[in-house]
Amino acid sequence: QVQLVESGGGSVQAGGSLRLSCAAYRYSISGYCMVWFRQASGKEREKVATIATGYGSTIYPTSVKGRFSISLDNAKNTLYLQMNSLKPEDTAMYYCAAELGYCYSSMTARSFSTWGQGTQVTVSS
Repeated sequence: QVQLVESGGGSVQAGGSLRLSCAAYRYSISGYCMVWFRQASGKEREKVATIATGYGSTIYPTSVKGRFSISLDNAKNTLYLQMNSLKPEDTAMYYCAAELGYCYSSMTARSFSTWGQGTQVTVSS
C-alpha cells in the first residue's frame, strides 16, 4: 500500500499563499485517485481538490475554486496543493488521501483507504 507524508503547512496572514506537498512512498501514485481534504475544528472532513492521476483531470468545490490548485510531479511521486488568496476560513488540518482506481464525484472521506498524517494550515485575519 502506498504511504503518504504531507508537509508545507504553517501560519500565514489572509491573502497569503502556501504550497502543501504529499510525498508518496513504496508505490507509484499513478493510477490512483488523489484528493486533498481538510478538517477544521468541530467540522466534518471536506474535499478541497481532486486529481485523477491517469487523466490529470481536476475537481474543486466552489469554496476554493480559483484559489487552490492541485498538481502532480510523477518523477517525484509527489502531490501538491497550491493555495493562494488564503482566508481565515481555510484554517484546518489538511490531509492527502489516495484510492486506487477512478475518481468519482460521489467519493467521500470514507472512500479513501490511504491517508497521510496531516499538516496544519492557520490563516490569520
